Amino acid sequence: MDDFIVTTMNEIPGYEIVAVYGEVFGLVCRARNVFANLSAGLRTLIGGEVPEYTQLLTDSRRNAVARLKDEAQLMGANAVIAMRFDCNEIANLVSEIAAYGTAVRVRKQGQV
Repeated sequence: MDDFIVTTMNEIPGYEIVAVYGEVFGLVCRARNVFANLSAGLRTLIGGEVPEYTQLLTDSRRNAVARLKDEAQLMGANAVIAMRFDCNEIANLVSEIAAYGTAVRVRKQGQV
């Protein structure tokens, strides 16, 4: 298998789970910069998407998944199943994004 698999499903079609390593997570805490906050504050007055926050959260989720994969690989896994995100605010200043799931080793069905 060439790639590390991360899925929100509990099983991976065409693969069998041969080892379960347990819970794994990747965590990112990000502060928004003052200028993005000012721009976003103005946008909330007129409504619509706030692209500064959209980009911040998109980047944070990607970083959290990358850290999740790194942690799972250190355990010996080649996949993470049942992956989920959790997001929180800390003191109204920092966004916390966690990606978590179950680290497993899988192989294609029918392979030894």
